[in-house]
Amino acid sequence: MTCEACKTISPVVAGSYTEKGEWEDVGGLKTYITGPSTARSAIVDIYDITGFASQTIQGADALAAALNMLVFVPDFLRGDYAQGEWYTNPTPETDKLRGELFSRVTAFESYVQSVRKFVEDAEKKWEIERWAALGLCWGGKVVANASGSGTKFRVSGQVHPGYVSFLNGCEVSIADEMALMDRYRLLSVEDAKKISIPHIILASKDEDASEVAKCKEALEGKGNGVVETYDTFHGWMGAKADLGKAEDVEWYEKGYNQIASYFEEHLKT
Repeated sequence: MTCEACKTISPVVAGSYTEKGEWEDVGGLKTYITGPSTARSAIVDIYDITGFASQTIQGADALAAALNMLVFVPDFLRGDYAQGEWYTNPTPETDKLRGELFSRVTAFESYVQSVRKFVEDAEKKWEIERWAALGLCWGGKVVANASGSGTKFRVSGQVHPGYVSFLNGCEVSIADEMALMDRYRLLSVEDAKKISIPHIILASKDEDASEVAKCKEALEGKGNGVVETYDTFHGWMGAKADLGKAEDVEWYEKGYNQIASYFEEHLKT
């Protein structure tokens, strides 16, 4: 799918990135805001559990420029992020910290309520008439749950969803492990079945293929979405993207172009 908007996305910047937007408090949340303040359409862009990664901020800027819309990246986690060293140099202590964080951030209904409140607070300052939402990994689960009956969003999407996994090295029973994996499942066909608006899922090759297929059937079967698997790694549109590598840039641009195209189609109808 192509559109004129896709052609306006700025070239990806490798290395140090200069933000195009500004930071502001919106309803008590530190928020990155980019795009024209007079726009009537806006996107709530929800990061993954690493927080305000430069790659995520650049993606928000790209969407704002491509679509001539406001893009908000609120700090729903309030600074409580996963740390890179938990994955690069894991220890029993970092495994414990990781597990504690994931126990906190998987109270998804509370974050759905935070999203709804954020939209209400934003509308007190900006004259937004049409809303969309995009979530990366953890943020995608929040967006999916905020896209059901009664949502203010006209269109939404999630990219590289999957499992929040911290079980490696943990001594738990098989039953407990299965229960934990069900709890921390980010991509879920049960969520997809409840989505009531146009919704796009861009999965990576690292996601559970069977769950992706179920979501595809649930969304595309009722003509309410698009589900596509990219032949690249989990996290390619967020913190894991190495924008100094040509291949990563290619996938990154393709993903944001597809999101821009899909959102434009459904926000302007």
